[in-house]
Amino acid sequence: MTGAPVVSVIMAAYNGAALLPATLATLQKQTMGDFEVIVVDDCSTDTTRELLRHWPDPRVRMIALPKNGGPVRARNRAVAEARGRYIAGLDQDDLCLPARFEEQVAYLDAHPDTVMVASATEVLDGARLLPSPHVAHSTPALLRWLIRIENPFVWSSVMVRADAARRLEPFTRPDILYAEDFDLYHRLSALGPIARIDTPLLAYRRHAGGASQRYEDIMLASARRVLEMAYSPVLGAQAEDAAALVVEHLMHRQPVPDRATLTRLGDILVRLQQAFFSEQPCEASDIRLIRWATARRWADVARASLRSGTLSLSGALSVRPPHLGLGHAGLEELLWARLIGRARSATRRQTFAA
Repeated sequence: MTGAPVVSVIMAAYNGAALLPATLATLQKQTMGDFEVIVVDDCSTDTTRELLRHWPDPRVRMIALPKNGGPVRARNRAVAEARGRYIAGLDQDDLCLPARFEEQVAYLDAHPDTVMVASATEVLDGARLLPSPHVAHSTPALLRWLIRIENPFVWSSVMVRADAARRLEPFTRPDILYAEDFDLYHRLSALGPIARIDTPLLAYRRHAGGASQRYEDIMLASARRVLEMAYSPVLGAQAEDAAALVVEHLMHRQPVPDRATLTRLGDILVRLQQAFFSEQPCEASDIRLIRWATARRWADVARASLRSGTLSLSGALSVRPPHLGLGHAGLEELLWARLIGRARSATRRQTFAA
């Protein structure tokens, strides 16, 4: 390849020899072939480096680091080496569908103000291919809102304009470990619109060795930092408590311990949403979608709490902010969740009595 490629794929690798061949093989099947792959090996102790040295595709280039510095620094090194107009994220264990690069490049070419486009994803859990838990239909306005209450993107599906990436120093911040991608989306959204193609273009591999499973506590703590920074202009001194509640119950999907906590969570969502609508231009259709998506997440928390037995149905309904409604959880579904909660409580009482 003589000229600069259209896409630079950046990948941090560490002990990935078992899964890397399948990941790299999906790149060879791309319908848009004008790309380079920069794999930064972070001092693997398995055969990763040997595999990369002998990989038959000349578009794949390995950079071998002299000492282990972690995935964030490895990824930043890859960005520094990237020559493409667009930078595509990819982890060593995820699988690209054939049209991924073609469709994302076409989107960014057609939307010159957009700084980042991701895609919908499927989840590969062992031999099972599962649908994504993220929203099925998105708009840039919805995504700009959702990053304030969850992470709506999978890193391996993301493509960023290289000129926007180089406006960030560093590209991803090493001190926001295991939520550096979440932090990146917030920082990129300050530079321009972020978007998502709602067709699945990636299979995200879920397995016990994944960083999100192994380092969950660190990831959640980092996510709290990101949201606290985002909430400070709106919530001031309450930003830290609000970020903790959102991460624990919306992102980590844990039930609330009591009705008062659900009330506080609802109040936070209302205040954040009011501030968002006052500062962001939104079409009526965007407002409806944002409110529906927020209601869906609030209802998820209520349903989880009903199932765990920490909340009564009357308690959930009495503290529901009016515009949040029930989301996708209708009254019958909440009643069923409450019945499950009662059954679990009865089982626990029988166990203790025995």
